[in-house]
Amino acid sequence: MCWKCKNKIEIEIIGRSTECPVCHADLHSCRNCRFYLPGSHFDCRENVDENIVDKERANFCDAFMVQRTFSGSADGASFEEEKKAAAKNAFDALFSI
Repeated sequence: MCWKCKNKIEIEIIGRSTECPVCHADLHSCRNCRFYLPGSHFDCRENVDENIVDKERANFCDAFMVQRTFSGSADGASFEEEKKAAAKNAFDALFSI
């Protein structure tokens, strides 16, 4: 699935220069990787040695594994918005009476 347009990708092998056939976003990018996690070290769950500044552009990361699905709410909220909402709800739950 493409991180940008959310269309299902039928491409089996995603190389460094592979683009989404619908929106032409780079598919071998941090944003399309299953290890991408904003807020973690270098925004990656894997132990990578180098920070990739542009998370939306193609890169040479050896840890890359394509993310086949993206969790999203029914109203289209992004992963970052969902994470913020969950944190706020947890904080509010601490102080509710």
